[in-house]
Amino acid sequence: MQYVRSVGPARAQLLARLNIFSVRDLFYHFPRRHEDRTAMQPAHSLPHGETASVFGTVLGSEEKMPRRGLTITTVTLSDGLNVFSAVWFNQPYVARRMAVGAKVIVTGRVDRTCGTVRVQAADYEVLDGPEALHTGRIVPVYQLTAGLSQRTLRVAVKFALDGLAGRLPEFLPAALLSRLNLTPLPEALCEVHFPSAAGALERARRRFVFEELFLLQLALLRQRKNVQRAGGLAMRPDGALVQAFLDQLPFTLTGSQSRAWREIAGDMEDDAPMYRLLQGEVGSGKTVVAELALLKAVENGLQGALLAPTGILAEQHYLGLKETFAPLGVKLALYTGSTPGSRRQEVLTGLATGGLQVAVGTHALLQEGVVFRRLGVAVIDEQHRFGVRQRAVMQEKGRRPDVLVMTATPIPRTLALTLYGDLAVTTIDGLPPNRQPVKTYRAGRRHLPRVYQRVGEEVARGHQAFVVCPLIEESERLEDVQAAVELHGRLGSGPLKGLRLGLLHGRLKAEEKEAVMTAFRAGRLDVLVATTVVEVGVDVRNATAMVILDAERFGLAQLHQLRGRVGRGPAESICILVSASRSREALLRLTAMEKTGDGFTLAGEDLRIRGPGEVWGTRQSGLPVFRIADLTRDFDLLELARREAENLLAGDPELGMNEHLALKEEVEERFAGLKSYIEVG
Repeated sequence: MQYVRSVGPARAQLLARLNIFSVRDLFYHFPRRHEDRTAMQPAHSLPHGETASVFGTVLGSEEKMPRRGLTITTVTLSDGLNVFSAVWFNQPYVARRMAVGAKVIVTGRVDRTCGTVRVQAADYEVLDGPEALHTGRIVPVYQLTAGLSQRTLRVAVKFALDGLAGRLPEFLPAALLSRLNLTPLPEALCEVHFPSAAGALERARRRFVFEELFLLQLALLRQRKNVQRAGGLAMRPDGALVQAFLDQLPFTLTGSQSRAWREIAGDMEDDAPMYRLLQGEVGSGKTVVAELALLKAVENGLQGALLAPTGILAEQHYLGLKETFAPLGVKLALYTGSTPGSRRQEVLTGLATGGLQVAVGTHALLQEGVVFRRLGVAVIDEQHRFGVRQRAVMQEKGRRPDVLVMTATPIPRTLALTLYGDLAVTTIDGLPPNRQPVKTYRAGRRHLPRVYQRVGEEVARGHQAFVVCPLIEESERLEDVQAAVELHGRLGSGPLKGLRLGLLHGRLKAEEKEAVMTAFRAGRLDVLVATTVVEVGVDVRNATAMVILDAERFGLAQLHQLRGRVGRGPAESICILVSASRSREALLRLTAMEKTGDGFTLAGEDLRIRGPGEVWGTRQSGLPVFRIADLTRDFDLLELARREAENLLAGDPELGMNEHLALKEEVEERFAGLKSYIEVG
């Protein structure tokens, strides 16, 4: 970058902060937005307060310092009809660039006072060349870093485009460009940065959105095909252990659960490794299907692993599996970063020798020292908190074991194809029978007495309730945020006095958490005061009330998960979101929760509210953040990119044809960090 005209070593270091190290990086540092500065009118025809671009000839300039630290530079200009002035604050160098007679375009806010027109300049350009960059055109606005201005970056991009854009080779196949009417690379680069017209900008943007999604789909699909081709462990059809588990269940699998299990069991019985995403609504019964996968591995003489993103969630899973697996004689253990040293070695030995059949844990299971004797299946829960690399590391723990990843935060299928394009997708539709939708209400702090009264009414009917708040102890609290420990004491001596209250948070020891949850499940506690430790993995069918304090502090995914802790039995259930916030985003989230209980609808709403990249926390390590694609409006291009990638690989799986060699090189260069996982040996 330092050899690009106008850059040099110092500016190259600034650009490096933006991950711009080469001219190619600079070309793909797309503008965040564009400003249309093409409409120029005489200054005196513009209304007060409007931001506009105005052309003028410099008549003179002056500089004043009304007080220390403030310099006001005023340049007087003529637009051919009238005289007006442009003003800059603390930019004394401007006057030196504005020689009398110079032609200038100034962009800024118009101030009309007593018949005079003054423009508070936000940008300007002295027209000393054939083309304006900063005003009088559609102007790019870039992400910056300290010490780097829009003007400096625009100039660098323009010089680089003039010198090198035409020499970049096109890597999208000519037939694809023609069939989809995509702008060729050199032209698209020029138009996406300095568009000649709005239509040309949109065509260039479409090319780069498609390119970004298409290359990602090619990389993920190649990974999936190579994994399938590599060969794995073919298991026998369901046997006695799986049947014993099904027989002890207090319910029958729903049609959707049965379909999901048939798909997963079919994958596990095939000699190609399973690589499947299981998604479904909160409470739809994904855990039961995952348990079946673990047991299928065990009855085939193999081991199973269940990976959760946090110690709390891992503990919840462990307690649940222990309850159902122990009667079947399955030996399992919990392994997290907080597992004591003596127990840690015991677990590691059990996994290495095969004495332990199922391991439940966190990222700790991914560590080098964790060795399985014969890992048959890895189940990864809350997939959106893991990435492609973590999935691949888990696969390396065995001889290409089956991998089942789960998410209880359902997302639109088109988005799933982007985030999990290397996986087959199984969706559990709907909820088990006899479940009623949870009624959701918003409430202000002033309504808390009535909220707790309603909790008492639910308990009086023989039901149980949750009260959830974001933090654990008073010392950690932000202003006006409830803390679980303090709240537990206050409720027990106040609004919920006389009820049997339990307390659950992440700082309790594992045995203490187990004791609290056992008591709550058994009905020996009426109300559980908790942090988000109850977000997933807690199934108490008698619980009918969920109160979430400071609800604005939770994302839609968390709110939806927490609400899913109630409504698991036949009784009518409620969820009350207590919030004093007036922020727009918080109100949108809470209103969405009130309106619908459908996770797919909420995922779409979260996409609309928060934008791409952060939907339900689905940004993955190991996958790129989108540079230009916007999933709130580019679903059509996502589906098109997926279809085109599938069709192209169907005819040329290795991208070895001459017309695809440049494309292959581009895919491998962009996804170099994933190369070892795309090329499974």
